[in-house]
Amino acid sequence: MGKTGKASIIFDKDIYIVEKASVVGQKEGEGPLGKYFDNIVNDPFVGKNTWEEAESELQKLVVKTLLKKSGLTTKDIRYIFAGDLLGQLIASSFGLMDFEIPFFGLYGACSTMGESMSLAAMNVAAGYADNVIAITSSHFASAEKQFRYPLEYGSQRPLCATWTVTGSGGVIISSCIKSGIRIAGITTGKIVDYGITDSMNMGAAMAPAACDSIYTNFMDFDVTPDYYDAIYTGDLGKVGRTILLDLMQEKGFDISSIHHDCGIEIFDDRYQDTHSGGSGCGCSAATLCAHILRKIEEGFYKRVLFVPTGALMSTISYNEGQSVPGIAHCVVIERIDGGVY
Repeated sequence: MGKTGKASIIFDKDIYIVEKASVVGQKEGEGPLGKYFDNIVNDPFVGKNTWEEAESELQKLVVKTLLKKSGLTTKDIRYIFAGDLLGQLIASSFGLMDFEIPFFGLYGACSTMGESMSLAAMNVAAGYADNVIAITSSHFASAEKQFRYPLEYGSQRPLCATWTVTGSGGVIISSCIKSGIRIAGITTGKIVDYGITDSMNMGAAMAPAACDSIYTNFMDFDVTPDYYDAIYTGDLGKVGRTILLDLMQEKGFDISSIHHDCGIEIFDDRYQDTHSGGSGCGCSAATLCAHILRKIEEGFYKRVLFVPTGALMSTISYNEGQSVPGIAHCVVIERIDGGVY
């Protein structure tokens, strides 16, 4: 494991993604990626009494699916790196406690999947664990209740707003179980604040951080955009994507032909009315596990830069008039020639 450049690590051993799992709600299941998710739950409460309990159940379903698909047991998993958008990470803690696996709770807002995968890969590369789970989740109703307005308020959403994904995604990262896909390196993002104060325009708040992290990755790895077959940001949506492309162009890089956004991929606004696209921790996580890794597995991509994006705000900071800083973490995911996923 070697440091490179300002904020990156290149792994000198193969760190494998050996299994993936995803679960989403009904709306996400009706979107363009619907047939690729492992589980679609049509009950937004997932059989529970509250939105928060429902989100916990999403994470529980993902871990159960990961273990079933991999053939591993809870005793084979050394750590879980997990997070969500709720206060004190209650979706993760209540959802995962019954597995009795050592737990690291993380908060990177909607960038948490990138943070969890980065820390899990570093942990495995350093030899502290053989098998680790990285997982995140979000739920439309729990997020709206915490960050915006209760659903019964019926507030009107501006066109720049995104729709929080009800979903969860997780991966098993391993050094001892081989697969055809590996994490080759990471670039850790820094907090970037452009002074955005509109909580309904998260794409604008996160795009500068995405630009900074992608540019840093190019500099640290000494590569140009054509090094990657695709760059996937987490949930910039249509508004944030436009800003990101402009900012990257100002830095001398045109990534328009290879850039995709998970928030745009997971919904089809022609008939789903999500305005700017999808958002939330579960957006990038579920899209990664159902769509991006599948395309790498099938050989459509050889190398992808996965860049989950997050808006680092709380109801307190917003109500006190603070701006909304952003952050983004890069994970370099590669197909290993001759490998089977």
